[in-house]
Amino acid sequence: MRTALLQSSGRPGSTVENLKVLDDAAGRAAAAGAGLLVAPEMFLTGYAIGDDIARLAEPADGECADTIAEIATEHGLAIVYGYPERDGDVVHNSAQLISADGTRLANYRKTHLFGCFERDHFTPGEQQIVQAEVDGVRVGILICYDVEFPENVRAHALAGTDLLLVPTAQMHPFQFVAESMIPVRAFENQMYVAYVNRVGQEGEFEFVGLSTLAGPDGVARTRAGHAEELVLADVDPAFVAASREANPYLQDRRPGLYGSLV
Repeated sequence: MRTALLQSSGRPGSTVENLKVLDDAAGRAAAAGAGLLVAPEMFLTGYAIGDDIARLAEPADGECADTIAEIATEHGLAIVYGYPERDGDVVHNSAQLISADGTRLANYRKTHLFGCFERDHFTPGEQQIVQAEVDGVRVGILICYDVEFPENVRAHALAGTDLLLVPTAQMHPFQFVAESMIPVRAFENQMYVAYVNRVGQEGEFEFVGLSTLAGPDGVARTRAGHAEELVLADVDPAFVAASREANPYLQDRRPGLYGSLV
């Protein structure tokens, strides 16, 4: 399955403009043969928008979700996008997966909030594993800081995730996460990891780009630079199976020794 990574901060504060950016990217990704497009963390509204987070937050089945379903259907590819999700009186930092036929397949709420900014504006989610099937590939979702906790990625590996989608807002000076940690996470857990970042200055944050899709061999299949960019790479379930057969990390675990970790 060809996967497209949209490295962009869109137009912070404007869902209308961000939907236009997403529509354009979906058209380009589909033309390049992609079956899945992944946008960054909080792409729908922007990340560093302060109190506008609560103002622009909408339910998982809100108007913008309907528009993205139309975009997915028009271009014939699945879409994952980050957004602020309103659930009653609380707001979650969420990412939603919509299929190529417009069906809402999965919605994940970030479980590990980063820094005072996120803790001031969001309520953490409580569901660790969220998965769905896309073109025969079992995909899972985490958001940014979540992937930096090895327990989260290992849980996905044990649950059978083949492709882990990680919309992110990775900022300076933590670019080593994109450069080094993501390929290691993919290798040690025997899966593909798509890490899709924002880029440029936004409020007090400088997002570093460097979006990447790493394979279970620890090799980056594609890597963006520091500007707005759409990059693509192929995900091969057969390669995942062969890699898991050759690399016995998951089979050689000794869970009985790990009780102290929890």
